[in-house]
Amino acid sequence: MEIVTRQKQWFKHGYTQSYEFRKQQLLKMKRMLQTFEVPLLKALQYDLNKSEFEAYTTEIAFLNAEIQEQLSHLKKRMAPEKVKAPLSHTGTQNYIRKEPYGSVLIIAPWNYPLQLAIAPAIGALAAGNTAVLKPSELTPTVSWVIRRMIEEFFPEHVLKVVEGGKEVTQQLLSEPFDYIFFTGSERVGKIVMQKASEQLIPVTLELGGKSPAIVHKDANLPVAARRIAWGKLINAGQTCIAPDHVYVHKDIKEAFIREYKAAVHLLYGKEPLKNDDFVKIVSKDHFDRIKSYLSDGNIALGGETDEKNNKIAPAVLTEVTEKDPVMQEEIFGPILPVLEYRELQEAVETISDKPDPLALYYFGEDEKSQEFVTTSLSFGGGCINDTLYHIINPHLPFGGIGASGMGSYHGKFSFETFTHKKSITKQNTKFDPSFRYKRDKNSLKIIKRIL
Repeated sequence: MEIVTRQKQWFKHGYTQSYEFRKQQLLKMKRMLQTFEVPLLKALQYDLNKSEFEAYTTEIAFLNAEIQEQLSHLKKRMAPEKVKAPLSHTGTQNYIRKEPYGSVLIIAPWNYPLQLAIAPAIGALAAGNTAVLKPSELTPTVSWVIRRMIEEFFPEHVLKVVEGGKEVTQQLLSEPFDYIFFTGSERVGKIVMQKASEQLIPVTLELGGKSPAIVHKDANLPVAARRIAWGKLINAGQTCIAPDHVYVHKDIKEAFIREYKAAVHLLYGKEPLKNDDFVKIVSKDHFDRIKSYLSDGNIALGGETDEKNNKIAPAVLTEVTEKDPVMQEEIFGPILPVLEYRELQEAVETISDKPDPLALYYFGEDEKSQEFVTTSLSFGGGCINDTLYHIINPHLPFGGIGASGMGSYHGKFSFETFTHKKSITKQNTKFDPSFRYKRDKNSLKIIKRIL
């Protein structure tokens, strides 16, 4: 692909290395989002029925904060980092230089089609890379606006958008990029990693999985229910770190369901399908897949469907087993299975037997129990007594582990993801000890002592 060759050739001239160049790219990104804010909001509403409030807070505001965070710390992050030296390196200077990889491929998903496309690009440009961005074809209006605004603000040898379906993605994965950043499903992530391995291209994989919540018997139930409903139903559950299902202590299970119902009504009214702010499911295929889960267990709340507009009302499923289809893959929709447990150890063991989730949420006041859960289980990141909030903190890395992904980003971690750390030792030439060259017993004694 010609654009990859052009980006790599332009990068080799060193234009992206300077602080001033990188700063200007971030400022252009900021102006670009301001200029295209209205078209972006309209496109998000058209493709996903996102309200202006939800679209701005979950997509545009996040990006504005990410840009400002990079601008505030860019010069310090770019500076060489001095490190200490052992006795064997007496007289040397040792430091780490931060250098960009080169041309980066960013493959974005459809659920947050703006945020998850531009956020990695912000990190890539801040780190001094050029980038090719592939938006999702499932949100074509947003994809068109992204291409249009980037073409207006950036030359293609710095940042280029390539639209298309699977065939285009496959073609891009065969190109000699210097880094690949992918956000999407585990299934496609495996394909990306396989293709990257053929050319030894480093990757970051932001995947997903079934992120559980645990509500223990000492939890503040009204708060827990509201925060789980909020995290579950943003974007109609089409969020990679949404609470996928919840384990509730048996003594409070019925009370939790009542509070969750009240939380749903607070957020979207008693008839969510008639609420203009309730997001639709992205496609008919996804709608049918999620709808099929309503036949698992018993519907304790909601579950009404609007096939014409691809909407499914917030639902709670009870009497669900670990073997039911709804518990086999990420739901990515507004259906919440509620399972009960008797002892906290039981819930922890059940979760630990499954693939590591991208997120985990624990609700309970006892600090020992909080510590027990967060240290006993492996997961990408999460919250105690909240959902989703960890992703908003730019000082926390966001990423998965195992099946939920590899690598992380946001804030300084985005800069580090797209940066190669080059180690340098600057040796002194004023003295040159002979023991490093001789192979006698005295030299060996000196080497043993200093090493």
